[in-house]
Amino acid sequence: MGEKEQEVEIIRLLKAGAGYTSGQSLSASLGVSRTAVWKHIEALRKMGYAIEASPSKGYRLLEARPFNGVELQTLLSGKLFGREVHFFDSIDSTNAKAFELAREGAPEGTIVVAETQTRGKGRIGRKWESPAGMNLYLSVILRPKVAPQGAQGLTFVAAVAAAEAVSASGVKPAVKWPNDILIGGRKTAGILLEMDSEPDRVHFVVAGIGVNLNARRDMFPEYIKDTATSLFEETGSSIDRGLFTARLLSSMERWYGVYLSEGFVPVLEAWKGSFRTVGKPVKVTFFDRTIEGICAGVDSDGALLLEREGRLERIISGDVEAL
Repeated sequence: MGEKEQEVEIIRLLKAGAGYTSGQSLSASLGVSRTAVWKHIEALRKMGYAIEASPSKGYRLLEARPFNGVELQTLLSGKLFGREVHFFDSIDSTNAKAFELAREGAPEGTIVVAETQTRGKGRIGRKWESPAGMNLYLSVILRPKVAPQGAQGLTFVAAVAAAEAVSASGVKPAVKWPNDILIGGRKTAGILLEMDSEPDRVHFVVAGIGVNLNARRDMFPEYIKDTATSLFEETGSSIDRGLFTARLLSSMERWYGVYLSEGFVPVLEAWKGSFRTVGKPVKVTFFDRTIEGICAGVDSDGALLLEREGRLERIISGDVEAL
């Protein structure tokens, strides 16, 4: 067990204890000296953990919890996602780092999380605003044994998971085709899928998820103030980022398992349960043009169906806005 794993285990043991946990007990559980335990405690305090020490009783973890890699690993209970967590105070882009790690052979389920991004990426070359200490910026490495054309279904897997995590926070979200989560028509989460593949097989997919959790409206740049929101703005309560992340990844691991074992159909049906654009007029923007029509739903592959002048047009990419 490496030093990082020992620190994760100390926090797990302190969380499991009803009161104080003796240094001797921690020493025996980790197979290290009590001096080593003390050094780990000091390191954990520097990470932001409030750990109370008593010479006669041992150590006790107080309620305040930091948001960091150690905390996330104590919260993640899945068999796949989060066994390897890379946490950064600041990074250019979690997707870019995850892509780099995947090319170096990082296992499926590896997570990259950051407190802030200096070049956070959205779809169609857009920037994802990433203020520090407020929200969730997360990327997951996936290695599905599917053909490249089937991997786009993973966007819907991530969207269903994000919608479930948002819903568990006490608000009713809607999904916007294909990859945004809205509350009251305003974006609170977005998904960016990036893939490395050959014509007949996928090497890996990086699923990036950004969720506005605790950002206040006055923190949003002017150009998105009227179109973006956060869970804090919608609920009036601060969101525990560690617990939200654990909830999101638990849901995503479950739906990823469904996708691999049962195919895309059940994932798409779950996604449709939060899709509220059918029958409404929409505008679809591409790189070089914009078209309008009535949303007629999605087909079995997840492509958007747009009714225009009495005929259906199948849309496989583009940015959709309600009119």
